[in-house]
Amino acid sequence: MSKPLEVVNAVLDAGFEGLGPLCSATGLADEYLADARYANHEARIDSLIHWETGKLFTTGFLSGLGGLLTLPVSLPAGLGVSWAVQARLVGAIARIHGHDVEEDRVRTLTLLAIVGDIGKEVVKQAGIEVSQQLGMRALEAVPKHALGSINRAVGFRLVSKASQKGVVNLSKVVPLAGGLVGGAVDALACRAVGATARRLFSPGPGPLVPVPGMSPG
Repeated sequence: MSKPLEVVNAVLDAGFEGLGPLCSATGLADEYLADARYANHEARIDSLIHWETGKLFTTGFLSGLGGLLTLPVSLPAGLGVSWAVQARLVGAIARIHGHDVEEDRVRTLTLLAIVGDIGKEVVKQAGIEVSQQLGMRALEAVPKHALGSINRAVGFRLVSKASQKGVVNLSKVVPLAGGLVGGAVDALACRAVGATARRLFSPGPGPLVPVPGMSPG
């Protein structure tokens, strides 16, 4: 398997299955789905993004002090933790909207949510034309091998970012400053990823096939 695919699979697996003390994406979503205090799925997702953003600030602060995240592939701790928690957030949003996090399209859209605005560019570079708004339905006709091309393209982006310097270097010189900067950047990124995931997985016109025992939002 290529390095980019190793990176994206490691990030997705860590996020979806749970990382350290964090439960799985499905477990996180089910906690919100079982909470009757929320009027609808949008309210659940609002709360989810709010709390995960705060959590990522703390995680980013700690990982900004240096070290490596333990994953099948070695990534700078700040980026590895950030991407994994973002993947967990996106997976939970997908689950709340009735999707199975093990489904190939969900994995691909999770990666596209993490890379944000360049997602459409990545899709085009993979040779796939999406005439409608990017989302689950836009990928329905995309064959599995093409989804793999998108995943690999996202992996190249992540590997490139992981090789860049910046906050990691700053943390070596001024650990406290590096942690604060890393935490703030991670929190902002998490909020942006959550907003993108909300758009990608929000059900549009037409029927949506739900996860058994769950009604889509």
